[in-house]
Amino acid sequence: MSDLQAVPSVELSVRVRRPERRQVAMVVECLDDLVSATHPVRMVWAVVRKLNLKQFQAPIRAREGHAGRDATDPALLVALWLYATIRGIGSARELARRCLDSDPFRWLLGGVTVNHRLLSEFRTDHGTALDDLLTQIIASLVDQQIVKVSRISQDGVRIRISAGASSFRRKDRLNDLLQQAREHVQTLREQVDSPATKALSARQKAARKRAAEEKLQRLEAAIQQLPEMEKRQAEAAQRAGNGTSGQRIRAREPRVSTTDPEARVLKMPNGGFNPAVNIQLAADTHSRAILAVTVTNQGSDSANLSQPMRQQVQQRTGGTVQEHLIDGGYLRTEDIETAHNTAVALFVPPKPARQPGNRGRELEPKPTDSPAILAWKRRMTSDEGKEIYKQRAATSETINADLRTYRGLTQIPVRGLVKAKSVALWCAIAYNILHFGPALLA
Repeated sequence: MSDLQAVPSVELSVRVRRPERRQVAMVVECLDDLVSATHPVRMVWAVVRKLNLKQFQAPIRAREGHAGRDATDPALLVALWLYATIRGIGSARELARRCLDSDPFRWLLGGVTVNHRLLSEFRTDHGTALDDLLTQIIASLVDQQIVKVSRISQDGVRIRISAGASSFRRKDRLNDLLQQAREHVQTLREQVDSPATKALSARQKAARKRAAEEKLQRLEAAIQQLPEMEKRQAEAAQRAGNGTSGQRIRAREPRVSTTDPEARVLKMPNGGFNPAVNIQLAADTHSRAILAVTVTNQGSDSANLSQPMRQQVQQRTGGTVQEHLIDGGYLRTEDIETAHNTAVALFVPPKPARQPGNRGRELEPKPTDSPAILAWKRRMTSDEGKEIYKQRAATSETINADLRTYRGLTQIPVRGLVKAKSVALWCAIAYNILHFGPALLA
């Protein structure tokens, strides 16, 4: 008989381990054991504990000796958002979920409960305090001579915002919507005690009224944006002249978003056009620390953005900028003149000549050139100037890539430039803490 025929025909039951979810267990847990001693979340918390957070504490109403519920510690909320930004989390709802099932976030919370509304409001309601926080971090790095302010690099990154492309309306349509919104608000006020709304609770009535009033406020803000947009359009048409380009600009009617009045449609890096903001970052070429942040809705980098960034860097650090590296999109003759008069060497490549025959000759001296322009041309054609300018891409491009790839700066889910700047400041602070955390703890 073969071995195969010798096997018994009776099939034995397999033995496996199955989950038993209704088993009661006594679990002894210490939150401090959830993360290792070298986990990055401990470094974030240690840095936050060393910072001065008085500006975050000022709006808190809960005080000793007065009745009321205790407020959530601002140090905890700052640490939560910084660590979340380091992990690339940019949503308050996602952060609230992580606080329930992620050990590092549970360790940070230490038993304190938070919700997405608290997290969302804290993220965007402390712009001034965040700005001061960035200054504290930079000042510490300057004191340790890690940051050298003499040479900085500046670049802009355009980030998609939450406003939809279909929300942009022309002037006539905005006026119609504004009139409809006013009538709707008035109707809601009249229906407060009417039988039609009798079944609604006071909370539901207040919510409907608040939503209508907020919509009315956004439409009024959108109307107020039109004069400035028309002024910029007229200036652009004047620069373009009376040719085809100028006529095309004059024929274009300005449009404003009804959901985010400060939003603008900008040309994106992929060549398309989307509602976006232009985040400007200035960094130290020596350490690659972010020193200045600003947010604008202007699509052109040449719109007087270099000098304010230098001033912001000098105010934060107390140093003096001597060399400023910027992209070719920032080139303006008046900026070169201003930088030269303030003893700042501006490194910026020339724009391509319009005539094909003049391509490659943009930096040749001309009899009409001012001393500032001549100095700039000599600087950009010298071997030393070319080597210095290589640091712009090595600094700004790597920082932009870090923020977009790893810190969640891919889309800003808030409305308005003020709140957008708060998001950008969180990213800049998180970047600096991640790269210079040990030095900040020294």
